[in-house]
Amino acid sequence: MNAFEREPDEVLAELAALREGDAPTHGGRVLSYVYDSGLAELDELAARAARLVQPVNGLDPTTFTSVAAMEAAVVGFARRVFHGDEVEQGSPVVVGSVTSGGTESCLLAVKTARDVWRSAHPGDGRMPRLVAPTTVHAAFHKAAHYFGLELDLVPVSAGTGAPEVSDVVARLDDDVALVVMSAPSYPFATLDPVGEVAAATAEHGIALHVDACIGGFALAFRDGLPEWDLRVPGVTSLSADLHKYGYAPKGVSVLLQRGRDRQRHQYFATTAWPGYPIVNPTMAGSKPAGPLAAAWAIVQVLGEVGFAELTARAMSATAVLRDAIDGIEGLEVVGDPVGPLLAVRTDASVPPERRVDPHHWADAARGAGWHLQLQPGMLQSDGTALPHTTHLTVTPVTDHVIGELAPALHVAADAVRGVPAIDGGALVGGLVDRLPGGADALAEASAGLESESAAALLAAFGLLGGEGAAGALPDRMAPVLALVEALPGPLTERLLVELLARVVEPRD
Repeated sequence: MNAFEREPDEVLAELAALREGDAPTHGGRVLSYVYDSGLAELDELAARAARLVQPVNGLDPTTFTSVAAMEAAVVGFARRVFHGDEVEQGSPVVVGSVTSGGTESCLLAVKTARDVWRSAHPGDGRMPRLVAPTTVHAAFHKAAHYFGLELDLVPVSAGTGAPEVSDVVARLDDDVALVVMSAPSYPFATLDPVGEVAAATAEHGIALHVDACIGGFALAFRDGLPEWDLRVPGVTSLSADLHKYGYAPKGVSVLLQRGRDRQRHQYFATTAWPGYPIVNPTMAGSKPAGPLAAAWAIVQVLGEVGFAELTARAMSATAVLRDAIDGIEGLEVVGDPVGPLLAVRTDASVPPERRVDPHHWADAARGAGWHLQLQPGMLQSDGTALPHTTHLTVTPVTDHVIGELAPALHVAADAVRGVPAIDGGALVGGLVDRLPGGADALAEASAGLESESAAALLAAFGLLGGEGAAGALPDRMAPVLALVEALPGPLTERLLVELLARVVEPRD
């Protein structure tokens, strides 16, 4: 009896056709989201390793002992390259977990810190604070929201993207459960002042997490940087993603914690139901073992020598790319990025007619087949503005295409030089003014904005197709980012939720 409704080959052909609409994940033309080693054999290794454990449930390493062995090996590798095995005699041992990605690692670091803080402050009714620079990854916004912490953001320099140590130290008090520093930050590739801040947090008895999710497995193999990892005594936890510069398929990350007793606060356990005892070190119960197996296999094959070679390749490409951008009149790299990523803004020192808006530049590059990531500007709590920028993530494969990429970026800049940045306020124009109560009223009510009303606004902005269905996203993203900058944050967030929710709704 054939129970198949469709032929497998037909379904796979349909999937292949769907994939043709995606941005290319290999070849170096997408400078965000994907991390291409340039080594086809690593991709094949990862696929074969994942296939071997396809039926395995990572929930229970006592039943599937391969999970325990692979996780121990991956955590051991991470602990070694981040110098967590260099603890002094009598210091807490560094232990860790493999998670589904950077967001889960960050969530668990915050959950752990909150629970440790609560255990040290029994009966304290205050909401603990999470102190971090404005540039901290949005995963920490999510973590504070999920776990009931006040997110206390410290402004950063618009020139360097880094916070002042004194500004961070000024926020420290006994209601702070965690301070977060980035190594590097996603928006500007800045290495936050981990060592100096760690000295202050240690003095206050406050935990410090280093978010090395995006670049940790590259920076670990770079020389000449200030100490930022577990060599720094005040660092209590560290996260780093293996599906980024570990070149594993998504999603797999590592969260390291200093001390077994601290790490045990990360766990959830219950026997208060009639089923099997639940003991989870991470957010998920049942979970695939494939990404873990792929990461394990890549770590075994590459080793530290292979990681160092791939990092050198990515850093070489970053240096060439930076030189190319430095040679484009009207653009400049933000701050002193430690790589292998960077952000680019308008060079305001040149006359307006020679300036290049980074969002127009990214759109022009996209038209030539190069996908750069647009980042909005923002006003910080102290009134200083961060510029809108374009982000570029560089991987080892970029080294193979830099000869094409650099000239393409010059051509894209020439095509838009002198074109002013889009005025978001003018773009919104009289549209919001014609709405009852205007943008401020919508912002106040945005959490309760009904789906159809949100869809109507999206359609008015040209972001939805007919009859409220998701239409094709616009060819140019600069206008979209201008709207993000111009509209009140809560309203923008509500509209983006509606947009993304409708993109994945079933089509009748």
